[in-house]
Amino acid sequence: MGRRIVLSMLGLGAAGVVAAPQLQRGLESFLGAAADKDPTGLTELLPNGGGFRYYSVVSSVPRKDESSYRLTVDGLVDRPATYTLDQLRALPQTRTVRDVQCVTGWRVPETPFSGVKLSALLDAAGVRPEGKAIRFTCFDGVYSESLTLAQARRDDVLVALQMQDKPVSHSHGGPVRLYVAPMYFYKSAKWLSGITVTSDVQPGYWEERGYDVDAWVGRSNGRTDAPTV
Repeated sequence: MGRRIVLSMLGLGAAGVVAAPQLQRGLESFLGAAADKDPTGLTELLPNGGGFRYYSVVSSVPRKDESSYRLTVDGLVDRPATYTLDQLRALPQTRTVRDVQCVTGWRVPETPFSGVKLSALLDAAGVRPEGKAIRFTCFDGVYSESLTLAQARRDDVLVALQMQDKPVSHSHGGPVRLYVAPMYFYKSAKWLSGITVTSDVQPGYWEERGYDVDAWVGRSNGRTDAPTV
């Protein structure tokens, strides 16, 4: 093999390394946009290079930004509150790195999430003694989830503002999503808009369709995946 060919191959390899992050971001953006407008759900079957698949239970989701996003904390609390995106960013942030495990089988290892501990928002609101569970609602207008109060107070349950060390994208449920590290990913509700303290657990969207309410990785839904913690 001649010197010119070797140098050309090395040059192409270096260009590929430089271009790879941009190509990855482009692929994620394309698949996310396609999934957001796909009424068939077929795009959910296509993993991108990062290993994630894009799920939505509606055909399209409105976009929110600094001016339009709001997160409400209400229900059985003494001090209901509404947070803007800037207000959430100003609160103490926690970063955790765990595997993301989907109940359908795919896993993305060592994924960083950063945000506000859910327990901090609950403490600020003042949960009443009769409050035993949390119901989460989303600005897609359809999706919901739930946790017991004890689960919600875990240190690895976040109201996440960043994913993979950058702001949570719209396709990944941004600008704010729930992240429940030790549970299957359907518990980590995307497009989070409401946190309501309730007297008992109210099954979420997928639980109403047969998924386990308690979704511990490796100990629910008939699966034996390795725990994420």
